[in-house]
Amino acid sequence: MYRKEKQILISNLSTVALLIFYTLYVYLNYFREDPLLIHNTAFWVKAFLILIPVMMGMQILLHIVLAIIYKITANEEIPTITDEMDRLIELKAMRVSQWVFILGFILAMGSQALGMASWVMFPVLIGSMFIACIIEGMLQIWFYMKGV
Repeated sequence: MYRKEKQILISNLSTVALLIFYTLYVYLNYFREDPLLIHNTAFWVKAFLILIPVMMGMQILLHIVLAIIYKITANEEIPTITDEMDRLIELKAMRVSQWVFILGFILAMGSQALGMASWVMFPVLIGSMFIACIIEGMLQIWFYMKGV
């Protein structure tokens, strides 16, 4: 397995772990105490807006830690050069993940158009964002293995 494949796999696993921990944190600290909070749109907006910088910060921290570990174990710098194949793989995977997110966005908006409760939109939106992120990583690994 190439270094980039390992990096993508670790990034995907950390994304899933962070989503699970954040969901458990929100459930244990907020929903357990007040089950009616699920209907509060302001709560969903705050939870979503807090999740984004937390996720970005954790991903940056993870990449820094991985770079340090790589430097210690391999005793060499991480190659920063991306060739045409890397860019092609990123673009192909990003295209599919954007379509997955767009589909989730349409489902989230469709839930509102069908008259569902407003709180339904936010888990669908958050879920589609994370599913798109995971699919992008999985496709990148698949394209690296398959060869584009």
